Amino acid sequence: MSIHKSLKTGSGIGGTRNVLTRYERILQMESEGRFNEEEHSPIGLPKTRVLKVKKRAKKKKEKDKDKEEA
Repeated sequence: MSIHKSLKTGSGIGGTRNVLTRYERILQMESEGRFNEEEHSPIGLPKTRVLKVKKRAKKKKEKDKDKEEA
């Protein structure tokens, strides 16, 4: 018998998450200066945006450019 596709584990688990835990939201807001323990409650925090990291194209080194020009 084969394994149902919903039970398989794979690379999909390691992707970017779109939901942060409360602790992660507090850390992110503290770094931005939007949260202070004395003034704000940790309950009912606003949503925080999760930035997706894009891969950058590798730049050629200057030496390679000099060789191409010659």
